[in-house]
Amino acid sequence: MVFAFMKILIPKALRKGDVIGLISPSSTCAESDKIEQAVTYLERNGYRVKPSRYLNRSEHDPEHTDRYKLHDFHEMFANQSVSAIFCLRGGAGATRILDRIDYKLIADNPKILVGYSDITALSLAAFRKSGLVNFSGPMAATELYAPTPYTEEHFWGILTDPAYATMLRNFEGHQITCVKPGTVTGRLIGGNLSVLSSLVGTPYLPPFEGGILFTEDVNEPAYRIDRMLSHLFNAGLTKQACGLMFGQFSKNPVDENREYRFDKMFTYYANRMHEGSPVMTGLSYGHIKELMTLPVGARCRLEITLEHYAFGVAEPAVSR
Repeated sequence: MVFAFMKILIPKALRKGDVIGLISPSSTCAESDKIEQAVTYLERNGYRVKPSRYLNRSEHDPEHTDRYKLHDFHEMFANQSVSAIFCLRGGAGATRILDRIDYKLIADNPKILVGYSDITALSLAAFRKSGLVNFSGPMAATELYAPTPYTEEHFWGILTDPAYATMLRNFEGHQITCVKPGTVTGRLIGGNLSVLSSLVGTPYLPPFEGGILFTEDVNEPAYRIDRMLSHLFNAGLTKQACGLMFGQFSKNPVDENREYRFDKMFTYYANRMHEGSPVMTGLSYGHIKELMTLPVGARCRLEITLEHYAFGVAEPAVSR
């Protein structure tokens, strides 16, 4: 197996009373009240919250800003009292610090790491370089200040109960479409398409071979999504995956006949996958209110036919 050379690290499940560290490795949040609401929400759920030293701090000079990000990222992994690390929000900037992260520190101190969008860069790099299974899911200043019931259930379920993720149900308002039927088991790899495609050719992108790829994007017109997907195929990556899950691609105003264009595009790339590789659209993942939390690097099973859909972990994503 292509992942056999990697030591897979499973973080411990969250328990009431644990300390959750907050960091801001991407953009800052202009609405400080959302940060306060998120802290209140986490504390109300029985957790202690530790804001990082430079949380939400930025400078005009990116060198200074990156130093703050790296300090907080490393400090939270090194702090033995911190059980989980939640990111503040996405945006931009996380890719700048990948070459200066101490991945051995992560491997020596495996713990829950959560974030999506621009955090895709940290998520994939952390798994590729340390083997840490981490979570592409809601962030403090974008969802957790006032999460929807669906987002809340999936988030706490997957982080606190090793048995929860064996069956991850889609939000009822998101229609699942089987583009190509099949049943596969593989490591879950993915995140935001724009960020993921920017990692091609770097040592921070995990191997796709034998993996189930998931992806989404926001405010990108169809031609740009097409360009990024073709880039993954031309790099010889997507064909190596054993399955492909398309999440929610939020509407861009320049697209006419958007649904038709995206459906045709997804079908086109599904047909370029290997025989027996299932492809689906409609996964409850993306820049949306009803957000599924996905375990990056975890071994998962996907089954999709015209009549049936089932998706979940084949092995626990958190340990007792």
